[in-house]
Amino acid sequence: MVPILLVEDHQVVRQGLRFLLEHEADFHIVGETGDGLQAVQLAEQLKPAVLVLDLILPGLTGLEVARQVKQRLPPTQIVILSMYADLGYVLQALNNGVSGYVVKNASATHLVQAVRAALAGQRYFSPPLSEAVVQDYAEKTQRGALDPYETLTTREREVLNLAAEGLTVPEIGSRLAISPRSAESHRANLMRKLHPHTQTDLVRYALHHGILPHD
Repeated sequence: MVPILLVEDHQVVRQGLRFLLEHEADFHIVGETGDGLQAVQLAEQLKPAVLVLDLILPGLTGLEVARQVKQRLPPTQIVILSMYADLGYVLQALNNGVSGYVVKNASATHLVQAVRAALAGQRYFSPPLSEAVVQDYAEKTQRGALDPYETLTTREREVLNLAAEGLTVPEIGSRLAISPRSAESHRANLMRKLHPHTQTDLVRYALHHGILPHD
């Protein structure tokens, strides 16, 4: 049996995905959650063969979950399931170790194919994406400057995600099990690196990087 961890913040959608995946005789959902922070914890506990991961999540964005899981559990293969076909998101996902990217309006068979491709060590993109389109976009962006987001530490990315959701410093500290002083320090560091001047700037940055949904 292939152990799969399912991460999707809409419960009805998650139930549908569970039904779809467990319809495959050799697939088994070993855990599920709708929270990005808990997704990393569950992945470390359960060590799934495949992580099926929504892009937009509370707590941590799916892109950051992917990055942390691949650092801690290199054998785990990751498939992103997203409503966005934006090539910027796709490239970030690949840079964070993702093997497959499936757009939510694709047919159900594409998700199954993506999981099987990931297990075989292959990359998979559902339409309208393709290997050629993604590769062309990657080559065009290689000459660009380093995104300041790449300079953030893991903790700073976690704080950014929660701050963009509107949590206060004490609330961020409580959510991450750190002191308010530490939370404020991390927030100050990320603000220095990203240069947002207001909460609106921070939210705009989060929207641009897929940390918050556009809608």
